[in-house]
Amino acid sequence: MTVPAAIDPSVPPSGPGCAECLANDGWWLHLRRCAACGHIGCCDTSPAQHASKHAEQAGHPIIRSFEPGEDWYWDFSTNQYAEGPALAPPESHPLDQPVPGPEGRVPADWRLHLN
Repeated sequence: MTVPAAIDPSVPPSGPGCAECLANDGWWLHLRRCAACGHIGCCDTSPAQHASKHAEQAGHPIIRSFEPGEDWYWDFSTNQYAEGPALAPPESHPLDQPVPGPEGRVPADWRLHLN
């Protein structure tokens, strides 16, 4: 498989959760990993949609799910699934991390805040 230029399989993830949500007391539903730089952002269903904002601002169009058991890629430039190699570990957030997360920040009525 030819690895697209927008994917760097050697870069580890930026952390266990959405970088911006962790820095700003936010929360997320699901997590996405930038395939170029490892930035972890929250999905477009999450209130803040940091993964797609990072893709647009950084010019890094390809993300990979950062959910346990998921290995799919998405290309924001084509709005289609993409293919890519295994990325540097870890390939998902910690198994004991709740969804939505992080623990202690998710409001009781979280479903009302989803996009």
